[in-house]
Amino acid sequence: MKRVGVWAALLVVTVAFGYPFWWLVSASLKDRAHVFDNTLLPRPFSPGNYVEVWQAVPLLTWIGNSVAVGLAAAAAATAASALVAFGFAMFRFRGRDLLFGVVLATMMLPAAVTMVPVYLEWHALGLATTQIPLWAQNLFGSAFYIFLLRQFFLGLPREVFDAAKVDGASAWRLFTSMALPLAKPGLVVVFVFELKAAWTDLVKPLIYLRDPQLYTLPRGLKAVLDRFGEGGEEQWELVLAASAIATVPMVLLFLVAQRHFVRGTVTQHVE
Repeated sequence: MKRVGVWAALLVVTVAFGYPFWWLVSASLKDRAHVFDNTLLPRPFSPGNYVEVWQAVPLLTWIGNSVAVGLAAAAAATAASALVAFGFAMFRFRGRDLLFGVVLATMMLPAAVTMVPVYLEWHALGLATTQIPLWAQNLFGSAFYIFLLRQFFLGLPREVFDAAKVDGASAWRLFTSMALPLAKPGLVVVFVFELKAAWTDLVKPLIYLRDPQLYTLPRGLKAVLDRFGEGGEEQWELVLAASAIATVPMVLLFLVAQRHFVRGTVTQHVE
């Protein structure tokens, strides 16, 4: 009986979380007159909405830009955060705990506080209208990811690293050949988190991007909304079709990385 209750609760939660996505896909396949009729099956069926929005705006270019920016942001955040986290986890030095506390304290700093100074820095470098600011800041790591990966590194058997040091392994060799392979679940979590964050980020593209050919998908969807949504032509079926196209890649990513993702989020080691 208890198991039935658990399955019933899981079913309710699944429906609650799955309904918005189902509604989005269904509404994107309806004609203009029936977009908001709240039926879950599109009648009449209008798959031409996808063709029309694909021809109306450069979605393929925006998808390519989002993939490039997302991969660069995720790779930069993962590599930089892993390197810093390894240092905090494996090396003893004066002021280590204080410095780590300062790193964690940066998480309490609202992004809006640094938004203008960071923009001025990129403007001074002549890069304020390029895609570089969308990912290059990740080269300095992320406090949350540093904390997450540090926990993984702390859970690794220190005796193995000590033995490798005795054999003459350098710190870089310890990091690349031993720590990174053993912390793969955590690295996957960080990579997926940051790729998703970059894929859905609208604030930075709104600040930095001016050329429509450089738009990422969120910035492109804003342009689609302005053109076809309220205040525009009110072709909401096209707005929803573009939104569905932007959503599907993230769904597929989580399905592909699910095994590593679940393992990485539940396997936490505390010093």
